[in-house]
Amino acid sequence: MSIQEILNLFNLGKTTAKSHMKNLIEMAAVDGNFDQIEYDLLKKIAKSNNISESQLKDIRNNPHGIKFELPTDKKERFHQFYDLVHMMTVDSAIHPEEMKLCSLYGVKFGYKRERVQELIETIQSNIKFGQGYDETYKRIELFVA
Repeated sequence: MSIQEILNLFNLGKTTAKSHMKNLIEMAAVDGNFDQIEYDLLKKIAKSNNISESQLKDIRNNPHGIKFELPTDKKERFHQFYDLVHMMTVDSAIHPEEMKLCSLYGVKFGYKRERVQELIETIQSNIKFGQGYDETYKRIELFVA
């Protein structure tokens, strides 16, 4: 693999991460109340995606500059969807607009419309019991195949 191919993969990963941050910001704000607990989760996820706090602020201030990017890897796609469900539930109050948006993301991420609600509930349950991405993915792997 050439240096240019590696750089292209890095840049693709960065645009996917920025798209993910934009999606999370949208999820946190859709109910009209962007809580500190939501912002703390956003910063934690941003850090794990190598997005600095200043980049996060830029994304928040200019969301229209970020294009939606769907991860090509199914595990990464699930990872991002898990984060979206986590953002929806982190403040313990699920607004109907959050659930609608989360369901829409489920379909955009390629999950069957008739199974999205069940997938969301499974992820919520696993989050409630402290299970991370990997444990949850193992539980639903056949479900999302």
